[in-house]
Amino acid sequence: MNTGQALENPGDEIRPAPRYRRWQPWLLPAGIVAALATWQVLTMTELVPAFLLPSPAAVASRFVRGWVDASLARHTLVTLSEVLSGLLLGVLAAAFLGYSIAKSAALERLLSPYIVASQAIPIVAIAPLLVIWFGPGRISKVLIAALIVFFPVLVNTVVGVRSVPQDLRELMRSLRATRWQTFTRLEIPAALPVLLGGLKIGATLSVIGAVVGEFVGADEGLGFLVSIGRGLYDTALVFVAVFLLIAMALALYGLVAWFERRVAWRTEADR
Repeated sequence: MNTGQALENPGDEIRPAPRYRRWQPWLLPAGIVAALATWQVLTMTELVPAFLLPSPAAVASRFVRGWVDASLARHTLVTLSEVLSGLLLGVLAAAFLGYSIAKSAALERLLSPYIVASQAIPIVAIAPLLVIWFGPGRISKVLIAALIVFFPVLVNTVVGVRSVPQDLRELMRSLRATRWQTFTRLEIPAALPVLLGGLKIGATLSVIGAVVGEFVGADEGLGFLVSIGRGLYDTALVFVAVFLLIAMALALYGLVAWFERRVAWRTEADR
């Protein structure tokens, strides 16, 4: 390529990547290190009492102690099972009802007021009733997690199904596709990106639902550990439980995001 051609097509020139991209992989570790350093400095200055803000070393020590005696793993697995069960139940119910509402305007007029009204009631007000009705066991926690997941997934399902272009529906009719073929070949692929967006929200909310249920009444789980740590002024235990809940929510969110990328990659490959 001569100089004239290069000047005529400046977009064809190879440009170096911006410098900030080189530092992107280090931004998250650097932020974590900075937060831990700030936390450590605050505890060393003794501006905040240790029973209010334990040091990172104290929290790490409490984590190791709980992990060695297997109590931490047991409570984590209990909460994780409640979260996954509630997430699965909420997503299945919301997807089924959302698809039905998207296909029937009469059903939408009938159920929408009740669905919206149910979201006006805080989950902390419903949780005690579910614990009374279904007992303090895991069933009530699963139902609370499912309820808090239900609405965002429902709304995204309705939006996703209704966002399918009408010309594509007419194309499927012209090809004499069955309802099942239209559902699997058109509606699911078209609605999946929106549905996965709701699933991302639901994945994090399911953790909140399970913990709220454990706050109301439970004898196991990470929410139970938070209550115990608060009552005993074992703030390090509270920090450990909170960090595990954060890690659980991030893992679920990351799993949905990974699946979303895989689906997008396959969609691009099929084109």
